[in-house]
Amino acid sequence: MDTKFSTAIHMLILVSEAEQPMNSEQIATSVGTNASYIRKVAARLSRAGIIEGQRGRSGFALVKAPADISLLDVYRAVEETDDVHVFDIHQNPSDACIVGRNIRPVLSGMFRHAEQVVEDELSGATLADCMARMRERIEKDERSSHQREGGKQ
Repeated sequence: MDTKFSTAIHMLILVSEAEQPMNSEQIATSVGTNASYIRKVAARLSRAGIIEGQRGRSGFALVKAPADISLLDVYRAVEETDDVHVFDIHQNPSDACIVGRNIRPVLSGMFRHAEQVVEDELSGATLADCMARMRERIEKDERSSHQREGGKQ
């Protein structure tokens, strides 16, 4: 499975939250990949007008506010397509078989409907939403950690 989409979201949150511009090496360390892959994803995000390289220094910056970047924008940028595509259908079913003759049109309709639902969800969620969820999770983890530490006395 391709991970450009989740990598891009990870990268954008890092870039948005960092106190200093982060370069591809630093981002790659956090993502758990290599810097050349980060540069590939960054190039796609840059072409889409979501990030830009920092002039005169190493690192990236958001071009838009996190609330103005939908997850659908990110998906389209890194996948380089306008359509959300999640499912593939096998290519050569047998026309001699009743299932083989009918499977593609049946699955095509079902899959397209599911992909439309995904597209609608992505268009309604922003990078800021991801960041808010992350903050909530961090705060919850910190509260749990403090409670565990308090109980050990």
